[in-house]
Amino acid sequence: MPRIESKVRTLVSDDDEMRAAVETVLERADDGEVKWLDVKGDISSGQWGRLIEKGVLVEGEEGFELADADATREGLEPASASASATSSGSSSDDDSSWSTYDKGAAVVTLGLFVGYSWKPLRDVIGTVMDVPLSPLQELLPFYAVVMVLALATGLYSTLLQANLMDTEKMAQYQEKMKEIQERRKEAKEAGDDEALDAIQEEQMDAMGDQLGMFKEQFRPMVWIMFLTIPVFLWMYWTIGVGGNATAHHDLEPLVLPLRGQVAWTESVIGPIQAWIVWYFLCSMGFTQIIRKSLNIDISPTSA
Repeated sequence: MPRIESKVRTLVSDDDEMRAAVETVLERADDGEVKWLDVKGDISSGQWGRLIEKGVLVEGEEGFELADADATREGLEPASASASATSSGSSSDDDSSWSTYDKGAAVVTLGLFVGYSWKPLRDVIGTVMDVPLSPLQELLPFYAVVMVLALATGLYSTLLQANLMDTEKMAQYQEKMKEIQERRKEAKEAGDDEALDAIQEEQMDAMGDQLGMFKEQFRPMVWIMFLTIPVFLWMYWTIGVGGNATAHHDLEPLVLPLRGQVAWTESVIGPIQAWIVWYFLCSMGFTQIIRKSLNIDISPTSA
């Protein structure tokens, strides 16, 4: 129980007498339960009451018992040692979560973004992508080609998220932040300024965990963009999207629900053009079907 450990650490920080009281209760509770009469001469009634109030001691059959003896012992350890171990552990996790290939893909992806605004790069990528995609366009109408591309991007996006995102680790990050917020609320309601200060420091330390959670979420996105941006640049090149752009294929108009026949570059929802609306409609539909079919859930889940 992480909450018991943090509560004990808060109680004993800068309070040697409270530390001694917790150690005494731990020693006397070896048989499972401890009564006030067992520790009356060694700890004060105030210390006994605080242990019950904080939930370190809970009511048993005949007396009181420790809510979690192991967590209580860990709470007596120096916070610096525990924080150091956590920090080194999270550091090693962060170092191992992103491989050299991940970082290389991130750099290339940043370069590919330039293609959206720089026509020479867009033309190069469009020409290269046209080699494998032009036969498909000869077989199918362009709206069907966009459907095939949406299906492909939805499939590998789902698989990449399922395999590269550590949902258990993300769930641990979320659970830790939720537990800190609950303790902060309890301390605020109780008017415990010392506990609030300790929790504030713990929140600052947890900022590193939030960074780790962000990196876990962003890792599959790097690979998704690495594979998807060339597809989008090919559609830009084919349709003729962007400054000084010209269409490289003759395309029949698109027929959209509620709008009828529209040009591929015609704005249909504010400034959003018809081709991007059609792509996202297909992509969202296929992605949901793929997740349901493969029973893939990428939401954070605890083990």
